[in-house]
Amino acid sequence: MKKELPKISFDNQDNPKSYFDIVKIEDLLQRDLDHDIEKNHLVKFYIIFFIYEGKGYHTIDFTDYKYKKGTILLVRKDQIHKFFRSPDVKGYLLIFTEEFIISHLNRMEALKSMQLFNDSLSFPKIELNDKESFSDFTILLKHLELEYNIKDNFSIGITRSVLHIVITKLFRIKAKKGDFVDKKKYMSQFLDFQKLVEEDCFKTKKVQYYAQKLGISSKTLNNIVKNVANDSTKAFIDERTIMQIKRMLISTDHSIKEIAFIAGFSDPTNFYKYFKKFTGSSPEVFRQAH
Repeated sequence: MKKELPKISFDNQDNPKSYFDIVKIEDLLQRDLDHDIEKNHLVKFYIIFFIYEGKGYHTIDFTDYKYKKGTILLVRKDQIHKFFRSPDVKGYLLIFTEEFIISHLNRMEALKSMQLFNDSLSFPKIELNDKESFSDFTILLKHLELEYNIKDNFSIGITRSVLHIVITKLFRIKAKKGDFVDKKKYMSQFLDFQKLVEEDCFKTKKVQYYAQKLGISSKTLNNIVKNVANDSTKAFIDERTIMQIKRMLISTDHSIKEIAFIAGFSDPTNFYKYFKKFTGSSPEVFRQAH
């Protein structure tokens, strides 16, 4: 019997048409929800976590991230995450959809904003280690909270503008630390490739297939992936494939053999070897651990 991984859509009951919500972490942990936030669930929106007090852990796509005062965590649409209950933690969740960003910005600027959340391009954790950055970010969040509570004809527009400032400042922090470099020349092609891989990686893992689909040579595709993600095309395909397999392992009751066939392996033995090569554990051990 298949057990569904909870897929959580954006739901702001107070202002459903805003496509934006701001929630205090300590309040969320007390809410009576229709899903258990301490278990893996997939979100259909974007989240910026900001911790201003306490410490703890949060899991994003099966990786545990330790946080403390001044930590920011980024979760993109269609990622799996879960909370750990920490009684002394206080912070904010900025929750929004693509529509909220796109409706305010031109296409190129909106595309750039979404890149901040792309785990293939940058690390999903940022530390505000100096008092000035922490204070600056806190002021922006207080401004967002104020506008969120006003709810007049101007508040949504102001909220979008402030959120854009927040995202741009996070880009600046990453750029200063060398964690992110904006490569406009190939970014659009890379994002098309990434989307295609996430859709078809169980169908094929051959570089030539994706190059043909994109109407370019394998060499050009390798250059694009190397330039943007600093990786080979084959390594990127394998990394995305493993993530999709992990999601299937924890979200279904399919046997390991069934998952092997779904993932494109005619021989389960090769599936075991493939999974262990990239994760260090067998599919059974991973499933039990999560």
